[in-house]
Order: sequence, then C-alpha cells, then structure tokens
Amino acid sequence: MVTEPPDPDRLLGARLRELRKRRRLTLAQLAEGCGLSIGYLSQIERDLAAPSISALVSIAQRLRVTVQWFFSGGTEPVAEAERGYVIRRANRLRVGYEQGIVDELLTPRMSLALEMLRSHLPPGAEARQPYTHEGDEVGLVLSGQLELWVGERHFVLSEGDSFSYASREPHRYRNPGPGDTVVVWAISPPTY
Repeated sequence: MVTEPPDPDRLLGARLRELRKRRRLTLAQLAEGCGLSIGYLSQIERDLAAPSISALVSIAQRLRVTVQWFFSGGTEPVAEAERGYVIRRANRLRVGYEQGIVDELLTPRMSLALEMLRSHLPPGAEARQPYTHEGDEVGLVLSGQLELWVGERHFVLSEGDSFSYASREPHRYRNPGPGDTVVVWAISPPTY
C-alpha cells in the first residue's frame, strides 16, 4: 500500500496546536495574547481556516517563534552535498494564508542572516491588517502588480519594480490587478 505524503497546506494547524501545547497555553490564553477569537484559532488548528498574514505573525510572536517555523513541505530527498546550501523547487517549504496567498521559503531554514520568500497573490488577495516585526525587507515584483502600504505611504508597483523598508513600520500589501502577482522578498535578520 502506497501512502501519500501529507499535504503541506494541512500541517499548519497541527504544528500550531503542538507548539501551543508545548508552551502550555490554552486556546483562550493564546487568543487573548494575540487579539484573536478562540473560534478563529480553533478553526486554524483544525485546518478549517487559513490564517491571515497578520494573524500568523501575531501567533508566531506570542509563541516566540518566527513565521518560518510554520512553513512545511519539502518531501523530496535532498543530496547531502546540497543540504543547507540549495533548495530545489520541489523542496520549498511553504505556508498558505487566507485568500489563496502562498509564501515559499527560498533559503535554508538554518540561514542566520537572511531569509528569502516567494509570495504568490491571486487577483484581489491582500494582507488587510498592517503588521510589524523586527528587521528590514526588500522586494522585487516578478510579475503582476503590487499595492504596498508602509506606515502612511502608499505605492503601486509593477513587474520589475523593487522596494525596501524597515519591517518595524506597519506594512501591508494587495494585488490590485486582474492577474496573479509574484513577489520575491528578502528579510534580514530572518524574523518573519
């Protein structure tokens, strides 16, 4: 009997529940610490709802991990010589958010100074709530359009445009276009 590998998009809930219990927090305590409802957290833990980006950032901060901790995937064998140096497309770790937004980790988890992400945003998808974390971010719009809010500033970016800002400034973004948007982000240090 051949068993299918677990769906990486269905592992976030189990990872969240496991970490919450390891930290000896109830759903109510975590919800209160994150400013989220118990029901919403319960749905995320049972993989009945995908978190918003700001919700997962808040959860990660409350649980004292980076968002990277919730990424999963990478079921292909890795050559020993490549371990810690090369990430093959099939082995990218990923996390899915509400509205179909997907982030893929492009750097090995053990990278200490920098993390790089590839974000896919379907038309109309957005990080509605501004969020903050430590570090600095730079990005490059590979395809589509990206609306970016940093503090009080608002930018409309197109394919080939790049940007940078301090991650401690409240920021959010949206795909305003009719097609998919793909953005590559680099964050230093890896605090997202």
